[in-house]
Amino acid sequence: MMKSLRRVLQFIVIVTFMTSCGAVPNQTNQNGKPNPAVIPSNTPAPVTSNTTKPPTHPSTTPLPANSPTNNNQSNNPNNLVVARSKIKHIVIIMQENRSFDSYFGTYPGADGIPMQNNQPTVCVPDPGTNQCVKPYHNSSDINSGGPHGAPSASGDINNGKMDGFIIQFRDAQKACKNPDTPGCAKGATPDVMGWHDAREIPNYWTYAQNFVLQDKMFEPNASWSLPSHLFMVSGWSADCATPNDPTSCTNSLDGPLNGLAKANAGKLDYAWTDLTYLLHKNNVSWAYYLSNGDQPDCADDAMLCQTQKQNVKVPGIWNPLPGFDTVKNDNQLGNIQTVDQFFAATKNGTLPSVSWIVPENSVSEHPPAKISLGQAYVTGLINAVMQSPDWDNTVIFLSWDDWGGFYDHVQPPTIDQNGYGLRVPGIVISPYAKKGFIDHETLSFDAYLKFIEDIFLGGSRIDPATDGRPDPRPDVRENIALLGNLLTDFDFNQSPLKPLILPENPKPGPASIPGS
Repeated sequence: MMKSLRRVLQFIVIVTFMTSCGAVPNQTNQNGKPNPAVIPSNTPAPVTSNTTKPPTHPSTTPLPANSPTNNNQSNNPNNLVVARSKIKHIVIIMQENRSFDSYFGTYPGADGIPMQNNQPTVCVPDPGTNQCVKPYHNSSDINSGGPHGAPSASGDINNGKMDGFIIQFRDAQKACKNPDTPGCAKGATPDVMGWHDAREIPNYWTYAQNFVLQDKMFEPNASWSLPSHLFMVSGWSADCATPNDPTSCTNSLDGPLNGLAKANAGKLDYAWTDLTYLLHKNNVSWAYYLSNGDQPDCADDAMLCQTQKQNVKVPGIWNPLPGFDTVKNDNQLGNIQTVDQFFAATKNGTLPSVSWIVPENSVSEHPPAKISLGQAYVTGLINAVMQSPDWDNTVIFLSWDDWGGFYDHVQPPTIDQNGYGLRVPGIVISPYAKKGFIDHETLSFDAYLKFIEDIFLGGSRIDPATDGRPDPRPDVRENIALLGNLLTDFDFNQSPLKPLILPENPKPGPASIPGS
């Protein structure tokens, strides 16, 4: 009897030990998607910033001191000193209109589309068919997307239910002006629930596998492209009554009144303070690179509209800096250049300290632009940096300005009257980026401002109390407690990662979900 009892106890101990050591791995995570440990062997296993799958909704609970997203890499002031010695160039590439779930909703280890046994467990009602539509793989290179102004953001989020995407599409569909545009024909099937993977965007997935993917990057404002770009360069979106008087500005989530018409006419004036004011004041070089061509985004809540020309001298919706009084008063309009000047700077090793790059219509990924053309354009930009003498001390941040009406399952946190907006993809590329790392911190474009200020401005902020040019912005976005620290994404002790030159027209990658 005693011998039998000892054998049972020994067996229990052995099984417990094997389970704790991972000797009996699960094949799927709690959302039913393949674990990183069982993805194909030629794909680097993602390294996540938490040991478990993050919650569906953002959490404001402080992370434990030993959490990888709250480690010395981000909190140690000495690490910032090292970062300042290593990073000399920051490049922000801003594409258009994609949600996180639409591009990386099935990426292993990321907070993607909720699934069980590789099948979505969520669906969104379609009032046009009276069906509930689940997320699905969309192989099309041209998408329709949906409306993406402030009313549509509120409708999509629907008090946290995240189920208004098709309803918003159906409402906007009635107002389509060009019936030949995908999604405009009466009765057309909405594609806002579609997702892509390495089959359509192999280079984007390759960058995520070899550098850093951010799965909690939120648009800074719950609205469309113009205010998103305003937040990108200034941390605010406002309407100003008097030129050169920042105190005359009032908060405006959707941007200045009649912003699209004024932008297209070159008549917008932004009197509040932007980042270039501090950069110029501290002799930090910057440039805003623009592809000449069309800007397709529409006023407020419209889904599709006639394209408008954009020009480096005109303060368009993707090119707001010519409208800022600070840029004009500091004689910095010459810093707004065409993208060929960016390629020349990379070749000559003369990149400015801070670069923003925005596309034109055909390469923007803004529906109905082709995804493949946008990916090719972005790949060309990144290849140019990687082949540049400046690669060794450069950081590239790649993101998309808003969600474009596409489905995302994560409810954005509310930090003020402006945002955050819905999730967008975020990728960090640098010799010092943690390879295969997934950053689960809560981020927005405000984190780019904060990172630039920490690296080049000694931590100075666009702060009415300290910047010498006070405006009535509701808060200092860089100081929001919930905002993560981009230093988390770097390891300055690792051997620098080598350039990863990718073809601009790559072959399709593997399916993220077998049989999808």
